[in-house]
Amino acid sequence: MSVFNVFDVAGSGMSAQMLRLNAVSSNLANAETISGNEADVYQARHPVFESVLQEAKNMNGNNDVALVKVREIMQEDTTAVPHFRPNHPLANDDGFVYSPNIDAVAEMADMISASRSYQNNVEVLSTTKELILRTLQLGQG
Repeated sequence: MSVFNVFDVAGSGMSAQMLRLNAVSSNLANAETISGNEADVYQARHPVFESVLQEAKNMNGNNDVALVKVREIMQEDTTAVPHFRPNHPLANDDGFVYSPNIDAVAEMADMISASRSYQNNVEVLSTTKELILRTLQLGQG
């Protein structure tokens, strides 16, 4: 694998984790939304990743490089949480409104995990760049 392929691998990992962070932020932003019926309640979304081999050409021939790709964004199928609020403008005929069943603590843990994975990919890029620069400086001396 060429040293320049590291940029592709880490970049695809950063893109995947950014999408994961966006999904988590959307889930947290909609965790307290209210709907008048169960069918319209927001359902949490989670990306599903897969590894994709990409052919990379270098001086020694062909090598495969594994990149991260989003296979799909899954939507949870959880039941809505009913709240008895007869005076709420969105309440149904029985006086209930519904909110999503989103675990904010689990979403925060997922956010921390995605953030650390993103930071790890940034560190890989930074280290690779530093190694390339030091290699170029060796040629100058």
